Amino acid sequence: MKSKDNRSMVVERYTVTDRIAHTVHAVAMLVLIITGLKIYTGWDFMSFHTARGLHMIAVPFLLAVNWILIPYNIFSEGHGFMGKISHFTDHYIFGPKDAARFGSIIGNFFRKGRYPAFSIYDETTGHYKTKLHPLMKILIVLEGTAIFFIALSGIVLYKLDWSLFGLPIASWILTVTGFISPLFNLSALQFLRLLHLLLTYWFVFELVVHVGILEFDPHVWKYYKSIFLTGKEDLADTHYSEVIPKYLPTEERP
Repeated sequence: MKSKDNRSMVVERYTVTDRIAHTVHAVAMLVLIITGLKIYTGWDFMSFHTARGLHMIAVPFLLAVNWILIPYNIFSEGHGFMGKISHFTDHYIFGPKDAARFGSIIGNFFRKGRYPAFSIYDETTGHYKTKLHPLMKILIVLEGTAIFFIALSGIVLYKLDWSLFGLPIASWILTVTGFISPLFNLSALQFLRLLHLLLTYWFVFELVVHVGILEFDPHVWKYYKSIFLTGKEDLADTHYSEVIPKYLPTEERP
């Protein structure tokens, strides 16, 4: 979209902390997947001790980003309590409008209609209404859940009697798991090892979907540049983006 004076409309898509969070998350996740599979399969490209050391270094970075920095980034947007809640639901919760966009995406796959915009900017407020592909809003919830459970299982695999401030966290995890694991004819430790491995494969699958399928398109490469480097987006490029013009009646807003 061009402004009235025919210049590009460049806006801030990602803040500095957004870019730091995404970069650290991506690097830590790749290190964890590679070293984790090395530890499990015994690949020969590095020693076991090196892989384990790198694995344990990457863990706190991933958890700090996902449990501290990303929540801070999410809830630092919006004005007032309700504004922050509105920002969160618009940007990260899959709702009816996302379902409609997702339906249009499926229709486009079968050559019915145009691929809909999933990045929507409101010119009146000067903020994005949403930045994510509808499917990514589903994957974010699944990823957050997977990170929680892989962290719990990882605690036990790291040290069976691991504790924090005197609290026997690992023992508690083993006790709770002991109520579930017999259903699969496994011990608690075997169940947690299997869960840890399956969740690793989930992250590999998610990486393929996120990078290899959803964004394997030259028109989406601008978002890589934005999230890793500049933080900016030129809305003159209308591929997958839409601008809600100023003074558009409320009932006509997407």
